[in-house]
Order: sequence, then C-alpha cells, then structure tokens
Amino acid sequence: MQTIAGIAIPDSALAREATDLVRSHETDLLFHHSLRVYYFGALKGRHRGLQYNAELLYLGAMFHDLGLTPAYSSATERFEVDGANAARDFMQRHGIPNQDIDLVWDAIALHTTPGIPKFKKPEVALVTAGVETDVLGLDLDEISRADRDPVVTHYPRVQFKEGIIQAFSQGIKHKPETTFGNVKADVLELTLPGYQRVNFCRLIHDSPWTD
Repeated sequence: MQTIAGIAIPDSALAREATDLVRSHETDLLFHHSLRVYYFGALKGRHRGLQYNAELLYLGAMFHDLGLTPAYSSATERFEVDGANAARDFMQRHGIPNQDIDLVWDAIALHTTPGIPKFKKPEVALVTAGVETDVLGLDLDEISRADRDPVVTHYPRVQFKEGIIQAFSQGIKHKPETTFGNVKADVLELTLPGYQRVNFCRLIHDSPWTD
C-alpha cells in the first residue's frame, strides 16, 4: 500500500475493502480529501507523539464524508452521523469489536464539532486534526513542507476550497435543519438561497414553558 512521508496506508483486507467502497461512491474531490485527512492526521499524530491504531484512523478518515454521497445520505440525520453509521455497519459485517466500532463512530460523528475531539482518544482527535488541516489549514506548521507536499502531489487539491464548499452544500441542502449545532450552517447561508439558520435563543423563547 502507498507510503508517503513515512506514513503507510494499512495493508489489510479491511482497509482495502473500505477504500474500494468509498472510492465507488465519492467524487475525486472527496476521495482525495479523505486520503489527505488520513495522512495529515497521522503526521500530526507523529508530531504530537500520539500512539494510535492506524487502521481505525484510516477507517475514520475514509468514511468521514461518505454521508455526503447520495447512497449514504439519510433524509433526517446529520451527514456526519450518516457516515458514522455507514462505518459502523461496515465494521460490524467484518466482526470488528464494539469498542473499536464506537471509536470510529465517534471520530466521524464529531469531526465538525470543534473543541471536543481533541479531548477524546487519539484516533478521534486525529481524524478531526486531519480534517482541520486539509479544509482550514489549522496548525499547518506541525507538518513540514517536505512531508505535506508529497501527500498533495499524490492526492491533489484541485479547486478544493470552492469544491469542498459545494460538496457540503450538495450533501446537506435537502435537510438544512441538520446544520443546527455544527459548522455547516455557514455553508448553507452562503450557498442556499432563502436559507435561515436556526437560532438557539429563538428556540428558548418559543419553548412551551411559560417562564
């Protein structure tokens, strides 16, 4: 399997099947993003001296945006939950222990909830770290140019900034209510005409309580 900057994709039947499944449903943009998330998360883990299970980190990275694809997008759940549920079902079919399934589920479900994943297990923290690096460039200086350039060469960023915004929008615009409580309300505010974000204070005022 591909090794870049000293980081290898796990050479297991589980990882290979996960790659094939995700590849069959994601666009080039999302698929390459998912692979960069794995490498950047692993490189940050190395920089931070964290011990992690590479296979679980890989599964979290590969499935983290699968909920944006038509085949895995539910009508009512957050896309992160859809991806987490897809990973759970995949891992259950392969007899993976529940504790590992729960870890990957959390890694995917929490990756758009800033401020929490960094306090969780390394695999959870590093999926979010990889996402934040690739999408937002956060803590980019933790990864040297010598390490990150080969990742981008193998899995290129092609008009990625605008492309990922549009991928988010296309994946969630049919269920805008699921953006409450995560960062994706900003996406629909930019891309979906007439969208109005849910206001938490309005929910309090409109609750059935009298005072």
